[in-house]
Amino acid sequence: MPLHRRKTYDESTLYEYAVSALARKMRSVAELKRLLRQRLPAGEESAALVEAVIARLKDQKYLNDTAYAAAYSSYRRENQKFGRLRVVSDLKARGVHADVITKAVTAAYAGDDEEKLAREYLRRKRLKKPANAKEAARIFRALLRAGYTSRTIIRILKRWDVDDEVLTALESEANS
Repeated sequence: MPLHRRKTYDESTLYEYAVSALARKMRSVAELKRLLRQRLPAGEESAALVEAVIARLKDQKYLNDTAYAAAYSSYRRENQKFGRLRVVSDLKARGVHADVITKAVTAAYAGDDEEKLAREYLRRKRLKKPANAKEAARIFRALLRAGYTSRTIIRILKRWDVDDEVLTALESEANS
């Protein structure tokens, strides 16, 4: 059985790998660092190599968290109809700095009516007016996962004449 050797990377081959990774998918600085670290053995030399490649990519404007956050936010709002809370949590998970997230999400959702966007999400997912409490709870949880505030969700469900008792239970569930 042949032994598999780990490929050795110098700065130029690691740079080429990083560029090809960015060509496949836009990534944040933190995501790309994680990806590059997986290719190298642990140690100070490897960390310096990763930082050198990241600095080179930033200088060449291939890597920019501000542009990444702006593109990501507008894509998730326009195409997937997600609420701002979902986009914020997704960007945090991708390692984008909080200030960058705030600016990008605020710009992407400027002037949007959250209730209208939530209704578009419901249409996209083909979710109809609930016939009972169980269906109302399913819609409530789906909208909550999609990043909408419980206040907006309650307003939508009230317009659908969902029982106030059910709404109170759902709201207390969301706040706990």
